[in-house]
Parts: sequence; structure tokens; C-alpha cells
Amino acid sequence: MENVVDLLMLILLQAVLGFDNLLYISLESKRAPLDKQKSVRIWGIGLAVVLRIVLLFVLLKMMDSFQSTWFKIDTAFVHAEVNFTSLITLLGGVFIIYTAVKEIIHMLSYEEAHAHDQEKKRASVGKIVALIVLMNLVFSFDSILSAMAITKVAWVMTIAIVISGILMIVMADKVSSFLQKNRLYEVLGLFILFIVGILLISEGGHKAHLSFFGHPVEAMSKTTFYFVIAVLVLIDVIQGRYQKKLMAKKQKLHQISY
Repeated sequence: MENVVDLLMLILLQAVLGFDNLLYISLESKRAPLDKQKSVRIWGIGLAVVLRIVLLFVLLKMMDSFQSTWFKIDTAFVHAEVNFTSLITLLGGVFIIYTAVKEIIHMLSYEEAHAHDQEKKRASVGKIVALIVLMNLVFSFDSILSAMAITKVAWVMTIAIVISGILMIVMADKVSSFLQKNRLYEVLGLFILFIVGILLISEGGHKAHLSFFGHPVEAMSKTTFYFVIAVLVLIDVIQGRYQKKLMAKKQKLHQISY
């Protein structure tokens, strides 16, 4: 009975922690040709689930090796004690911020909009799947470490990973379909992805005991992260409704003038 309760808790935990991963998968898969996008999501998430299970058993066997310091940086300006987990988290955060900023810049460049759409269609399916798998593994560290705090039973964590992977495939299709029909929300998604990158960098810096001029980098709490996301969504909803109201008012005045 205890294992069943732990399994349900882990599935819920994976669902909550998987939000940022789900958003990245949905946005990244849009770079593939339209008829390949669903298969890209299935292959990307499927391979990531297999590798996440492998990573789970590796972490169970080699936890000390992953948490031991690889190298130190100690100068008057910066101090850090970098290990494998912190390095992967930092690099993942930097890559996600780069991806979000690049897509936002392309959106603002009207002259390159059509060319960019063509570029996305030409994007290699294998490359997109590889990126989805890679970033899924980056997100996996926190979710697996959190899962290990709930239970050490390998089969329970494995089943939770498989179920969360299936749910992610289903939800990724729905999120991608929603973004396809509501292109304006893609901007919101990219800014949320930007915040996810900041979250990962802060977590990686905290794990590496990174400090600048004696001031340590503190990890952004999940509560703060979800509060910021809620504010961004609220602003977007209010702005959208206000814009519709202004357009309706403008159209009404235009009709009256004629």
C-alpha cells in the first residue's frame, strides 16, 4: 500500500515538474515539418523516457560521483565548486535562454519571418529529436532527485517515469495544437521558457556554490517560479481582452463615421 501511495505522489510530482519540459517539447517540435511533428514528439519523449530510466539506475548506483566536485574556481571575483549535476543544469539553462531569445528575435523580424518559417520546415527531424531528448535529460535530474526523496524503490520510480512519459506525449499534442491555433500565445510560451532558463541557471549556480564578489547565487524557488508564470499568464489574458475591446470600439467608431 505504501508503494502505491508513493507511486501516485511521484506521478503527481512528475506532472508538476514536467510543465517546463512539456512547453519546450511543444515549441521545439514546431520546427519540424507539419506532418512529422507528432512523430517527433513521440520519438523524442519515448527515447527520453528510456534514457531517464537508465539515468535513474545510474544515479542510484553513482550518486556520490555525480555530486562530487569536478573542479573549483576561486578568484577575487568568482567562486564555484562545479560537479556534474550543476554543470549540466547550468548549460541547459543557458541553452534554453538562447533558444527563447533567438525565437523571440525572429518573431520581431518581419523581413525574416517567411524565411524563418522555411528554415523551421527544413530543420532535421533527427536534430530536433536529439534536442528534445537532451533537454529532457537536463530536466530529469531535478525530477529524479526529488523522486528519490520520496522513495528508493526502483520499480516504483520506473513506473512513475513511464506513466509520466505517456501523459507527456498526450499533453504535448494538445499544447502544440493549442499553440498552432493561437499563435499569439507562442510569445507567452517563449517568455515562460526564458524564465525556465533563469530557473535552471539559478539552480545550477546554487548547486555549484557559485558566488560573485562574495554574494552567493540563490536557487529560484518553485513557488516563485509558478507565481511569475501565473502573473505572465494573467497579464497576457488581460492584455488580450483589452486589445479586443479597443479593436471593437475602434470598429464601432469607424462604422459611425460612415
